[in-house]
Amino acid sequence: MYQIYPRSFQDSDGDGVGDLRGVLARVDHLAELGVHAVWLSPFYPSPLADGGYDISDHTGVDPRLGTPADVRALADALHARGMALLLDLVPCHTSIEHPWFREHPERYVWADAPPNNWRAAFGGPAWSRDGRTGRWYLHSFFPEQPDLDWRRPDVVEAMQGVVRFWLGEGVDGFRVDALDRIAKHPDLIDDPSRTAPFPFPQPPDVAALDQRNSSHWVAGLAEPLEALRSAAGGRFLVGEVYRPTAELGPYLEHLDSAFVFELMFAPWRADAVAAVVERGARLARPSWMLSNHDFSRIGSRIGAHQQRAAAVLLLTLPGTAFIYQGDEIGMLDGPGGDPPEDRHGRDGARHPMQWSADPAGGFTTGTPWLPASDPSMRSVAGQRGHPASVLELYRALIRLRSTLKGGLETVTADPGGLLVYRRGDATVALNLGDGERRADVPGRVVVATAPGVDPARLGPGQGVVACAPG
Repeated sequence: MYQIYPRSFQDSDGDGVGDLRGVLARVDHLAELGVHAVWLSPFYPSPLADGGYDISDHTGVDPRLGTPADVRALADALHARGMALLLDLVPCHTSIEHPWFREHPERYVWADAPPNNWRAAFGGPAWSRDGRTGRWYLHSFFPEQPDLDWRRPDVVEAMQGVVRFWLGEGVDGFRVDALDRIAKHPDLIDDPSRTAPFPFPQPPDVAALDQRNSSHWVAGLAEPLEALRSAAGGRFLVGEVYRPTAELGPYLEHLDSAFVFELMFAPWRADAVAAVVERGARLARPSWMLSNHDFSRIGSRIGAHQQRAAAVLLLTLPGTAFIYQGDEIGMLDGPGGDPPEDRHGRDGARHPMQWSADPAGGFTTGTPWLPASDPSMRSVAGQRGHPASVLELYRALIRLRSTLKGGLETVTADPGGLLVYRRGDATVALNLGDGERRADVPGRVVVATAPGVDPARLGPGQGVVACAPG
């Protein structure tokens, strides 16, 4: 599956902001790449306090990005090429400018004074005072994103209506945003202090608390998740659950899949990565990713020389693999906006897709909302058809992926760098370290990180996939 951040994929009208017609114009790139589905980050009307995740109309389209007819046209174009369309469903909060906040305030979580020590995901208190009423409302993210109360039947019915609306427009499923925030302790009691480190990045004041009451309240998960499943029917639902792999079970009772965040944040050592993928592979339906719109790109985290090994890893694991736009050409983090567009520092991962080597990367004929990063060095046009390119490696891996069978069996996980595992008759060998490593792989090499890579002398960031005869 391929994630598109619409504002940064392709601009069709020269205003410097990507849009749905721009996505439609690039559908053939997705087909050539070989992906099976596209996930669109939000295109809904939004004041953009949180990059579009603060939604003021869950069944609308931001006029800056297109129209409802464009969504239908995109779904049709993808379907004609054998691809599915997933939308971002944001069920746990709205924009503070959503009509519900004034017209149906009962749909949100309120208190007469801050009742607990809960912290917002980006740091700071999770309660803010509403200047009009004098009461305090809960926001798990920015103050402009008040939390919905999923214990209320009208909230459940309204969000089920959102799901059904988009299914009626040709959508095939949803990536469900921030799903661990859908159930909170009904008594709004304090979160206890954390006794062991949380495995993912968090601001210090958030990391100090065990968020067992402000989020991931397991006793309250079943009803809202079943409501989403009922509305979606058999359509695909993948959950963004910002929790360790061991805590994903209750979500997978109702979803088709959930993201294994541990892979994104694992130390880039063979032993650490092996431990993460072994845990994730034991899930019935894991989804894997190594970058997205919220975190640094792969090469900026682990080193550009390791990007190809990361691609081989991602696209040979059992389950579902998500590629973030630009990863297929090895894009790195950009410099961000000046002044910043995102106040949580995520601009670097959201720079425009680079289609050609011109200064704007072929993204727009105008001035891009964020500058192009390095189109003269990395672009689709510059890599298409070149056997040694990152783009052609991704295409080869996606073709190979459908032939891989069975679960995952680790053969070697050397802290010094060598990771070897099997998928049925295929053996994957990767060098995640800094020195040369030798890998004994049976069979014929069918994909390598670059032409001429020798498994007997894997350099840093190199890797192969070999298949036994038969």
